Amino acid sequence: QPPAFGFLFDVDGVLVRGSQAVPAARRAFQRLADSSGRLRVPVVFLTNAGNCLRSAKAQELSQALGLQVSPEQVILSHSPLRLFSQFHHKCMLVAGQGPVEENAQNLGFKHVVSMEALRKAYPLLDMVDLSRRPKELPPPTTGFPTIEGVILFGEPVRWETSLQLIIDVLLSNGNPGTELQDIPYPHLPVLACNMDLLWMAEAKMPSRFGHGTFLLCLETIYKKVTGRELKYEALIGKPSTVTYRYAEYLIQQQAEEQGWKSPIRRLYAVGDNPMSDIYGANLYNNYLKSAHQNQIQAGVKRSPQAASPQTEDHLELRKDCNNSVESCKSILVCTGVYRHNADVRSNTEECMTETVFHGHRDFCFDPSLVEASYIVQDVNDAVDLAFKKENWS
Repeated sequence: QPPAFGFLFDVDGVLVRGSQAVPAARRAFQRLADSSGRLRVPVVFLTNAGNCLRSAKAQELSQALGLQVSPEQVILSHSPLRLFSQFHHKCMLVAGQGPVEENAQNLGFKHVVSMEALRKAYPLLDMVDLSRRPKELPPPTTGFPTIEGVILFGEPVRWETSLQLIIDVLLSNGNPGTELQDIPYPHLPVLACNMDLLWMAEAKMPSRFGHGTFLLCLETIYKKVTGRELKYEALIGKPSTVTYRYAEYLIQQQAEEQGWKSPIRRLYAVGDNPMSDIYGANLYNNYLKSAHQNQIQAGVKRSPQAASPQTEDHLELRKDCNNSVESCKSILVCTGVYRHNADVRSNTEECMTETVFHGHRDFCFDPSLVEASYIVQDVNDAVDLAFKKENWS
């Protein structure tokens, strides 16, 4: 019997903690795979990580889970940027760590400038670290291209350098070697991936700063300097709706490649972070409900996500594959950011009445969106729950 459902698995806090696999993860995938190691159900690994290549993340998951994971099953925070073709021929400054230039090129961007290349071209801009300040006045820079947009892949290593240079680029309209005239507004396009304020690693302290914390710093500095709000051309990664739409597209592609004739009707999104995994899955579930009521436009207007040009790409993508998926159920596990005591019900209520909003500025806080459809102990329990709901063995 072909499956009528698929899984969207978060990675950190669900399948791994730092570099260590969560013990329940291998048990879960032993049940998801057949005797030859092939998955019996379509699966996408939906992570807000972005400081690596898809192929590297697929290899990492293959080792952790004990089965072959292909890059086509992995969605990193920046993967949907391949939809934003209107920027692919512009000169884009890329920020983050890891292979950011290679990632940008793999996504379709033809002309990228790294933060290090910008710093070397204009060494007088980076003045926080005394050891890196020029000892002599450098000659004027010539021939450096005008920057036409900024891609924020993830949190950088040197926050102060990236914050300074990104602000310089925005204030100078892409020419940080010139004297500042009038501050341009609207500013150059900014595309940001991964809004997670916090994430879970091996540390005993509950959470580490994520890219959402870096974005918060950038937004605050820009507003303090200019008196205006930093605007995003795109905000992708969880909980962005376009990211989940892209995941659905890959789920359906897997089903077609396997020759499963039964349409995929339901998605189960398994995560550990109420403010990204659960919020995103529930937001997408609301979108699916609106879509199936022939109210796509009204559904987008009601979305807490700020209006942006990515909405058009989102709807365009919807035309590219069938609209069989009807729901996206959220399953919260307790092996990562979210922890619960013995009383699961009280924690559900605590989640619903959360007063400290860890989500991004451009997403409004709606208590119902951080209320998981189900709360279980670990990913193996999540798979078991979905199998029971689907009457699947």
